[in-house]
Amino acid sequence: MTWQGLTARVRTLLSERQPELGRFLKFSVVGAIGAIVDFSLLNLGIQVLGLEKWLANTFSFFAAVLSNFTWNRLWTYPETRGEPIIPQLGQFLLVNVIGYVINQAIFLSLDHFVFTEWGAAGYNLAKAIAIGVVLFWNYGVNRVWTYRKVK
Repeated sequence: MTWQGLTARVRTLLSERQPELGRFLKFSVVGAIGAIVDFSLLNLGIQVLGLEKWLANTFSFFAAVLSNFTWNRLWTYPETRGEPIIPQLGQFLLVNVIGYVINQAIFLSLDHFVFTEWGAAGYNLAKAIAIGVVLFWNYGVNRVWTYRKVK
């Protein structure tokens, strides 16, 4: 395949997938807002309240999940506002409980085994990596399950 053929194919794929790409970008913006909530509460919990890292991560993660659910329902998937909120929230939470386990494992492992000597910078870097990995899990599973009715 030539370079022009490849670029034409990529343009075609992007134009066909543009609505979904837009949703992924919105989901990512919502995730960035959630990350601000997550990092803020994580650091508040550890540095100000003196919580153990796993506990601070638990509180910060689920506060971010509630923020993300709200913004995804209002902005990323506004078509779902007519659906009952409790079942939708339940599905979103279930997906995120699995995301939490993945996040916690990555966060605590990297903090303990890789970034031990880095202090706050280390656990914040570990958290950033955990968030990046879980972003794809959350988007993929929520898209095909929680928001499956959205075209």
